[in-house]
Amino acid sequence: MMQGILERNRITSLTKPDISNMQACVQDIKKAVLSNLQGPPDILDFHELRGRLQAAKDKLPKLYQDAVVNPFIKTLDELGQQGFMQILIRDPKRNSTARLMLDIAQSILQNAEGYNAIASDAFQEVVSDLYDGFLSASDRAGIKPPDYSIIPPLVKWGQPESGPYTWPIDATSSFGLKTAVVSLPPVHAHTGLLSWSSIPHEVCGHDILHADEGLLQELSEKVHTALASQNIGHGLPDYWASRIDETASDVLGVLNLGPAAAIGLIGYFRGIRAAISGDARLQNNGSSNDPHPADILRGYLGAYATSLLEFDDSAAWAQIIESETNKDLSSIRLNGREVDPETAKRSARIVAETIMKTKLSSLENHSLDEIQNWRNQDEQIVGVLRPLLQTFVPLDDEFRSGYYAAHVAAAAVTEGLTQNADLQIIFDRMLALLKIMHDTNPAWGPLHIHHPGDIAPHFLYQASVPKPLLI
Repeated sequence: MMQGILERNRITSLTKPDISNMQACVQDIKKAVLSNLQGPPDILDFHELRGRLQAAKDKLPKLYQDAVVNPFIKTLDELGQQGFMQILIRDPKRNSTARLMLDIAQSILQNAEGYNAIASDAFQEVVSDLYDGFLSASDRAGIKPPDYSIIPPLVKWGQPESGPYTWPIDATSSFGLKTAVVSLPPVHAHTGLLSWSSIPHEVCGHDILHADEGLLQELSEKVHTALASQNIGHGLPDYWASRIDETASDVLGVLNLGPAAAIGLIGYFRGIRAAISGDARLQNNGSSNDPHPADILRGYLGAYATSLLEFDDSAAWAQIIESETNKDLSSIRLNGREVDPETAKRSARIVAETIMKTKLSSLENHSLDEIQNWRNQDEQIVGVLRPLLQTFVPLDDEFRSGYYAAHVAAAAVTEGLTQNADLQIIFDRMLALLKIMHDTNPAWGPLHIHHPGDIAPHFLYQASVPKPLLI
C-alpha cells in the first residue's frame, strides 16, 4: 500500500500547489492572536522558584538535566535571593535579563509539570528534529560541530504579545545553559496552524546561526558584497546585511521545512497584521529600527529560496509564493527611502542565493544548502502524510516510522492551505502524530543522547530493499 501511495505522489507531483484556503488560515491566526491567551504566571518569589525547580529536576531527561536544569539552579544559588531580586528590579518591564531568567524557569517547569502536555511534547519534537537534522553526523559530514551548542533547544509557552521567539545560546549561556530556549504563544498549543511554520525560523535560524562562531558576520559580509557587486542601490546592501539574523533565519527555515516555511509565514504575518491593525496584508514599509526586513521582502525572499530547493516542484511552489506576495505589493519604502519593486525583488533573489549557496569559512568551506535541503523524497513523504491529517483513522505500523517531525509540520501547513481543509482536525492530528514520535525519541529517555538521528546501523551490505519511507 505504501509503495502505491508513493507512486501516485510521483505521478501527480507536478500539479499546481493549492493554497485556496489561505483566507481561512489567516482568519484562524487572527482569531488566535486576538484571544491573547496567557501562559503560566511567572514565579517572582526566589524560594518558591528554587523549590519547584528542585522538584522538577528529575522529571526532565538526563540530557536536559545536565544542559539546563542543573546549571540554572547553580546560577540561581550563586545569585541568591538578593541577586535574583536585583535582576527583577533592574528589568521592571521584563523584556531583558529578567525575561530571560523567567523564561528559562518556565521552560523547565512547564516540561516537568505537564503544562499543555501533548502540545509541549509535539512542539519539542519539531524543535528537536529540526535541530538534530542540521547537526547530525550524516548531514554535517566534513563540518565541525557548532562552537556553542549541540543540544536541541528546550521549548516553552508564554509572552503572547511577543509572538514566536528564541533565546539563543549566547543569551542563555549567561545563566549557565548549554542550549537555547524557544517560545510560542500559548494559544498555538490549541489553534493557529500556520504559526507552526515559524518554528524552523527560530530553531534552524537564530539558534543555529548563533551556535557557530563567525557565521552571522560572514553571512552579513557575503550578502553585502554580493548586492554591491550587482550594483543594487537604494541602500539595499546595508539594509539586508544589517538584518542578516532575521534574513538568514527565513532562508534556513525554507531549507529545513521546504515551501511550507515560506507560504506559511505569509499567512501568519497576514493574520498577525489583521489582529493588530485590521489590515490583513504584508507590510511594504521597513522602518530603520526594525531588525526584520519588511514583510513584502520576506515574502519574495521565501519565494526565491524555495526556487533553489532540490525538489521537482520547487519552481511551481516559488511561483505560487511570489504571486501570493504580489497581491500585497504597493509602494515599498525601506528606511524612509522608496525602492522600486523590481530592484527589491532582484535584491531578494541575490540574498537568497548568497545565503544558501555561498561556501563559508565558518562552515569549513561548505554552504548551508549542502548541510540541509528539501528534496523529492521529502515532498513524497509529505504527500503521504497529508491525507492522514484530515482523518481519525488509526495509524498502521507502517505509518509510525520513516518520516520526521519536520515532514509532519510541513504536511499540516500545506494541507491546511488546501481548499475546504478543516484546520482544527489537521491541527489536532498533527499534535497526535508528533506526540507519538516524541514518546519514542531516545533523547527524551534515560540515555544521554545528543542527536537521535545518529542512532542508526551502518550495514556492510543492503540485503533487502528498504521500505520506501525509511530515510
